[in-house]
Amino acid sequence: RYDQYSEFGATYGHLFFKKQYSYYLIAAEYRFVGEQAKGGEGWAHRNSGIMVHGQDPADMKKNQDFPNSIEVQLLGGFGNGERPTANLCTPGTQFVLNGKVVKNHCVESSSKTFNGEQWVRVEVLVLGDSTIVHYVNSDEVLRYDRPQKDPVGGAAEGELIKGGTISLQSESHPVDFRKVEIINLEKYAKDPAKLDAVVKKLMAEKRIARQ
Repeated sequence: RYDQYSEFGATYGHLFFKKQYSYYLIAAEYRFVGEQAKGGEGWAHRNSGIMVHGQDPADMKKNQDFPNSIEVQLLGGFGNGERPTANLCTPGTQFVLNGKVVKNHCVESSSKTFNGEQWVRVEVLVLGDSTIVHYVNSDEVLRYDRPQKDPVGGAAEGELIKGGTISLQSESHPVDFRKVEIINLEKYAKDPAKLDAVVKKLMAEKRIARQ
């Protein structure tokens, strides 16, 4: 919340988990409330995010606004059109979609738009440097592969990202997180058949945010 802010002043923030993860399922239930802090950017209106496979905050530069990461972008609707949530944005990263390297900063998911102050459940399945899947209220809305750092020296692909930090984003609009859950799947990483079975069982359970 930004109740004590006289002006936002580009003071972007991230709340980091201490432990770093590689194979896991993270879930969060969130809602946007109230009005954006004075001075917030237009694009940050009803905008937050879950940053996965992120940079260690100890390695961030002094004036770096966002950790290099895979951002699961959380958006709220404006009541006058489509604005899906659980999109993908890529500060300092890129990925592979449908077999092709994608360098676009953001790619929209297939989720519906959530207006007002309703609670939304987003889940993100992260499988090391192979596959990442976004779910909204248990529906798959985006899937991509080979998360990687921005390439250097003119290369087409960058160094694959096997794991990293998780953080929740602060971008100037008040957002409530009432539940954040992580299931660590690391012990199944070297047993693809077992990992697949565990993931299928987890995602067969329908989990929808209650209002």
